[in-house]
Amino acid sequence: MASSDRQTNRNRAAGDRERERLNTPGRRRGVKLPRPSWDRDAFGQFAEGFARFMGTAGFLIWMTLIIIAWVVWNSPFGPPRPRIDEYPFIFLTLMLSLQASYAAPLILLAQNRQEARDRVGLEQDRAQGAQNRADMDFLAREIASLRMSVGEIATRDYVRSELRSELRAILAELDEERTSAPPASSTTGLPR
Repeated sequence: MASSDRQTNRNRAAGDRERERLNTPGRRRGVKLPRPSWDRDAFGQFAEGFARFMGTAGFLIWMTLIIIAWVVWNSPFGPPRPRIDEYPFIFLTLMLSLQASYAAPLILLAQNRQEARDRVGLEQDRAQGAQNRADMDFLAREIASLRMSVGEIATRDYVRSELRSELRAILAELDEERTSAPPASSTTGLPR
């Protein structure tokens, strides 16, 4: 009896889950397959290295040597030997097409990463340029205010000329006092 009650409870729970699933849009419970995960940056670095290698003269030389060796080995001229790919070189064409089909997306990925780096660098350059411009404007305003305040400050030559004129005025006043004052008489009565 207890097992039939358990079975009934399980059936009710399954029915409740089914109604819940039907009442809730967008929720699907199904078999979840494991999703592969990889480091995007590592894959991007691999793509950049691959694109960098494919853009070298060494790659072109090695590729040319491999193709020449492939054609020479599989040509009908020469001593009899086991050939992998006969004259129309269909397998060689397939391998080159396969290489191109993998190389193009990797090169595009490397270009996209470079474009993103360039965009970030450009934004940083713009920000730095704006900061430099603001700094130069500030310094120009400061220099202008210093020039205006320096124009109001007495310069060394101005102070010297004022002191000279004052000194001359004082000396002239002293000379005037000497000439207008009577000579001092001696109290002892002795001639000088």
